[in-house]
Amino acid sequence: MAPKHIFLLLLLISIRHSSGGGHDYHDALRKSILFYEGQRSGKLPPDQRIKWRRDSALHDGASAGVDLAGGYYDAGDNVKFVFPMAFTATLLSWSIIDFKRNMGSELGNAVKAVKWATDFLLKATAKEGVIYVQVGDPFSDHSCWERPEDMDTLRTVYKIDQNHPGSDVAGEIAAALAAASIVFRSLDASYSNLLLDRAVKVFEFANRHRGAYSSSLHSAVCPFYCDFNGYQDELLWGAAWLHKATRRRQYREYIVKNEVILRAGDTINEFGWDNKHAGINVLISKEVLMGRAPDLKSFQVNADAFICSVLPGIAHPQVQYSPGGLIVKPGVCNMQHVTSLSFLFLAYSNYLSHANHVVPCGSMSATSALLKHIAKRQVDYILGDNPQRMSYMVGYGPHYPLRIHHRGSSLPSMAAHSARIGCKEGSRYFFSPNPNPNRLIGAVVGGPNLTDSFPDVRSFFQESEPTTYVNAPLVGLLAYFSAHS
Repeated sequence: MAPKHIFLLLLLISIRHSSGGGHDYHDALRKSILFYEGQRSGKLPPDQRIKWRRDSALHDGASAGVDLAGGYYDAGDNVKFVFPMAFTATLLSWSIIDFKRNMGSELGNAVKAVKWATDFLLKATAKEGVIYVQVGDPFSDHSCWERPEDMDTLRTVYKIDQNHPGSDVAGEIAAALAAASIVFRSLDASYSNLLLDRAVKVFEFANRHRGAYSSSLHSAVCPFYCDFNGYQDELLWGAAWLHKATRRRQYREYIVKNEVILRAGDTINEFGWDNKHAGINVLISKEVLMGRAPDLKSFQVNADAFICSVLPGIAHPQVQYSPGGLIVKPGVCNMQHVTSLSFLFLAYSNYLSHANHVVPCGSMSATSALLKHIAKRQVDYILGDNPQRMSYMVGYGPHYPLRIHHRGSSLPSMAAHSARIGCKEGSRYFFSPNPNPNRLIGAVVGGPNLTDSFPDVRSFFQESEPTTYVNAPLVGLLAYFSAHS
C-alpha cells in the first residue's frame, strides 16, 4: 500500500471518530504526570496534589533489615514490582530527554515523577551484591481489596544475588538509572553522578551473574511480571543507555560484540516492560542516523524493519488495527502496546527528520510525517477520537472510565472513612456497580479490544486497570503534540 493510501486510510478513520474540537494535549500531559502521585508508596511529600492518598507501606523492607519505603505501586494493586517500575523510570526519562523542550510548566512535575522512582531504585541497589526486586507477596495482596493505607498483607521482600541471578531486572534498573542521570545532569550534578555510578555497578552485576529473575523467583513474580522474553535484551538495553549517558567506548564495544549473541534482531516489533528489542534498535539508530556510529548500522536496519512491521495496511500477524484505528496486540493491557509503540514511532520520526531519511518498506516508503501521523492518531484515540467517543484517560474529556480496577480509587478515602477497611471488607466496593469515589486523574486504563468495545467494569482488569508503564511513554507523546498541534 502506498504512503498516500495509508494516509487516506488513517485520515478517514480520524474524521469518522473525531471528537470535533481538537484536544488539549497540555491538559492531558498535566494529568498523565499527575497520575503518578496517585501511585506513590511511602511517606507522601507536602506538595502531594492527589489529596485522597495518604502515607502507606512506611516499613517496607523491615523484614529484611533494609529501608525499601517509597517507589510506585505498579497498577491497581499494592505490590511494588521493581521490573516494571524501572521500565517506567526509563521511559519517563526518555520522554524528558527527547521532549523536555515541549513540556513547558510540566517539566518539573515530570522530573519529580522520575525521582520518586529513582530514589527507590537507589535504595534497592544500595547493598553490595544484592538487588531487591519486589516488595509484597502478590498472592496475599491479590486476595484482598484494601487501600494501601490499610494494607496488612504480607510485605515479603524478594532479592537477587550472585546465586539467584536476575540480569533482566538488573539490566532494566541500570538502564533506568543511566537514563535518569541524563535527566538530572543539568539540574543536580551530584544526584546525576550518583545515579550513573550506581548504574555502572548494577550493570556489571547483571552482566557478571547472568540469568532470568523469573527462574530465581518464579513463584513470586510469575505469572505477574514473569520474564517471558529472556534477559538478553535487558543487557543490551542497559549497555545502550550507559553508552548514551557516559559515551564510554567500552559500552559501544559491548553492544557491537554482543549484538548477535544477545539477539538484537529478535522480535523487533515488540517493546514493553518485558521486551526491549524495538526500543534498543530505535535508541541506537539515532547515533547511526546522525552519522556517528556506522559500525552500528545493523541496529538501524532492525529499526527500519520494526517500522515496516507495524504500519497499517501491511499484513503482519503480531500487530493489528481495530476498525477504529487502534493498535491491538495479544495479551493483557493493550494500551501498553499503544503508547510504547507510538512513542517509538514519534522518536524515530524525529531521528529520521534530522537525518533526512525515509524508511523503505518494499514498494513504499515511510516518511517522518507518516510516523508522526500514526502516533498522533493513537494518542487521539486514547483521548476520545474512537467509536465509543470515550477518553481512556480518567479525568480527561466529558466521558471517561468511572470504575477502574484500582484499590485506592475504588475504596472510600481515609478522609471519608477513617476506620480501617479490612481485606475482605473491601469486596463490596470491588463488586459495587457505583463509580469509584476517588478519581485517579490521568490514569490510562488497559483499554478496548480489537472490536473497539470497552466494558467500564471494575472486575474486567485487563481493560479497566491502569499501570505506570502505560503513562510513561504517553508523557513524551503528549508533550510533543502539545507543542505541535
